Amino acid sequence: MKNIAILLCLTPFFTYSAQNFNSAKTHLTKLYKSNPEQTEFYCGCEFSFNNKKGTINFTKCGYKPRKNQARAERIEWEHVMPAENFGRHLQCWQDGGRKNCKKDITFNKMEGDMHNLQPSIGEVNGDRSNYHYSQFTKEFNQYGSCKTAVDFKTRKFQPREKIRGKIARTYLYMSDKYKINLSDQEKRLMAAWDKMFPPEKWECERNKHIAKIQGNDNKFITEQCN
Repeated sequence: MKNIAILLCLTPFFTYSAQNFNSAKTHLTKLYKSNPEQTEFYCGCEFSFNNKKGTINFTKCGYKPRKNQARAERIEWEHVMPAENFGRHLQCWQDGGRKNCKKDITFNKMEGDMHNLQPSIGEVNGDRSNYHYSQFTKEFNQYGSCKTAVDFKTRKFQPREKIRGKIARTYLYMSDKYKINLSDQEKRLMAAWDKMFPPEKWECERNKHIAKIQGNDNKFITEQCN
């Protein structure tokens, strides 16, 4: 009986899955497979995970690759708050950048936080890089009908209106949970977007799903959802 009791006590340790980027991508892929009507983040294109890279329907959304056709054809998991923003204050990052943080528990937890990850067309994810979100144009012609724009010279990225509230609540969450400082400009922008673009149904549902998997919600979403 004593051996059985010891085994039962140890069982959770064998079944526990650490929070990291690979684990998050696996869970999120399953989540979006079970909610196939959802669209990718930056351009609103329909997609499905019929294969590991995902399949994107450019016909309906009018997306046209800017430069990288191969990367445009796959789904990637975008960190809404870039890894540099939440990693650069860590010693491992200062000693050798992102690659040097792969064994850092704190970095792995932040990198694998599902609240900060969104499915994106690979090309747009690459173009966004670690650029700051901003509003700077009313012309959108870089990606066909996609209402997102990037300014490579000033390193700014303007997301389509529909996701600005989601971006704001993600930034506020990451800043609050991991004690990441936002600039005064970022605080003002995120506060404005949060107020202007309240959560819609899928954002509320996604938040609940992730909370069940990861063990915590995004309170900036929860407090606005019924």
